[in-house]
Amino acid sequence: MAMSKMRARALGVLLLLSGLLTTVGTAPASGASLPDSLWFDAQASATLTVSNGHFVDGLGREVVLRGYNVSGETKLEENSGLPFASVADAKKSATALRTLGGGNSVRFLLSWAHAEPVKGQVDTTYLAAVTAQMGAFLDAGIRVYADFHQDLYSRYLFNSGSWYTGDGAPAWAVALGNYPAESCGICLFWGQNITQNGAVQKAQYDFWHNNYGLQDAFLATAQKTMTYIQQHLTTDEFASVIGFDPYNEPYAGTYDSGQTSRTWEKDLLWPFYVKFRAKMDAAGWQDKPAFVEPNLFWNSNIDSQKQEGGLLDAGSIGTKYVFNSHFYDQKAISAVLMWGKAGDGQYATDFSTLRDRGTALGTTSILSEFGQPLSGLVSDKAPTVVKAMYQALDSRVPGASWWTDPEDSGSVLSGDQWQWDIYNGRHNELMNGNADKVLTSGDAWNDEDLSAVALDDSGQPVLRQDARLLDRLYPSATAGSTLAFTYEDRSRDGSTTLTWNPVPSSLPNVSQLVGSGQYGVLVWKSSGSTAPTELHLPASFPAASTTVVSDVGTLSGLPAYTTSTPVAVANEPGGTGSKRLLLTASGSGTLHYALVTNGASAPSATLLSAARTELAAWAAKYFG
Repeated sequence: MAMSKMRARALGVLLLLSGLLTTVGTAPASGASLPDSLWFDAQASATLTVSNGHFVDGLGREVVLRGYNVSGETKLEENSGLPFASVADAKKSATALRTLGGGNSVRFLLSWAHAEPVKGQVDTTYLAAVTAQMGAFLDAGIRVYADFHQDLYSRYLFNSGSWYTGDGAPAWAVALGNYPAESCGICLFWGQNITQNGAVQKAQYDFWHNNYGLQDAFLATAQKTMTYIQQHLTTDEFASVIGFDPYNEPYAGTYDSGQTSRTWEKDLLWPFYVKFRAKMDAAGWQDKPAFVEPNLFWNSNIDSQKQEGGLLDAGSIGTKYVFNSHFYDQKAISAVLMWGKAGDGQYATDFSTLRDRGTALGTTSILSEFGQPLSGLVSDKAPTVVKAMYQALDSRVPGASWWTDPEDSGSVLSGDQWQWDIYNGRHNELMNGNADKVLTSGDAWNDEDLSAVALDDSGQPVLRQDARLLDRLYPSATAGSTLAFTYEDRSRDGSTTLTWNPVPSSLPNVSQLVGSGQYGVLVWKSSGSTAPTELHLPASFPAASTTVVSDVGTLSGLPAYTTSTPVAVANEPGGTGSKRLLLTASGSGTLHYALVTNGASAPSATLLSAARTELAAWAAKYFG
């Protein structure tokens, strides 16, 4: 058996090395304008489905969603529960999210309180405004999944002098409950209200038990909202709406006698999702999955908070659902449970748990919220915490062992960071309607400050985090099966460059080619599709100085795409000017690899050839 495996690997090396007969050299980047739409765009439905544990597009390619939550402004009252003050601001935000933030998807927040301000009456003025703002992102080539957002159930539970506030349910829903005066006691963080504020707990309990018909009212409004969106977007726009998140961060409030977090999910949460799924089908969303969340605390990294869950008793939920979770490093946020910074591989296990739950449920997974505060006592951890989270989205394997253990890298996990709020630091929010408590700083909500973007003094969007961290190389559409991926972003923690995945000395020519630059490596097995594999190309990878080393083709300087160009660059859809790398491979079941870097300037053909030889042997050794 050992000899047979050695012969197979040797044969794989010979087959991959034979690819060196194709062109290796330097190609000048085209100066011509690049097309916004390519032949393969028009052939495929933009609607994503779920198949074999992945998001899949109309060409059968594995799709990775990366982006942000838009926008926490929905949780505020200053713009009447809308993400933006105007469609013009929504367009500005969408363009920036594409060009500065490198995103191709957003979780788009909606407000139940504003969709149904009067019981049984949907406010079509609100729905029209929110649909128009959603359209600005769809028109920019960004996929959208909607989210009826709630935190602490409702702002109407809180009095005008409270330290905290909530969002979600309308005033009439709160009035039905005759809840006790809200109080969190000694709470250092707003989230403690979830388990310590009696009013919040009782209101959540009533919702999950459908007391006063609350859940029925919510589901009816959800159906009317989805119907309105479907009817008022164009066919092309609606095709890029990929699903709906029924309920943000669900929690029981309090458990019934003898009930556990697991039985609560089984008996109350999952039946709610089944009902919501039926509303989606009735509203014309039958081909789009529900992005269902488990119990909020199912994968907390603080043992005292962790509760059993993850929809363990739902069986195989299938492809009409996506397993959707959040992850924040509660130890890092606490300021006392994690004294140092995050490091290489910090969240590999946590994010692997998320991947594995999706697989066990017969669907795919997404991380629809993650991040770290950007001001305050724990903001110094943000550069490393967020880097480690993106690293764990990219691969199951820490950087230190990626090159020697790439077979365990696995699929790339989709994720949307919290959050993208262009009004960060410029709000005018009357907290709980109190004119004496006007909030302007941060996200203007319970002292949070996590937005990756803000407006400068000229009104232009600017990043608040390192662009090298946020605008990332990632495989947005893979024509086949992703076997391994990694990206070394070289982002900074202050003046320190964070390099967690150095190219090993066993690949000296690859190491020389990469130098101190950014680089990514994708390994995949082709499906036989004639459509290309696509990677988002960050702004730090200009076509003229980007090098690709691949069995598909090896060159420095990327030409504009044509149907006869196997390695090329093109605009991403939406007209924002963001770029994508296209790798067109032939054959079915064929192993492919690609190194993409902005390292060495004008590398020689000799260096390119030597690097390709090394990568071919490496790929054959581990995947041949």
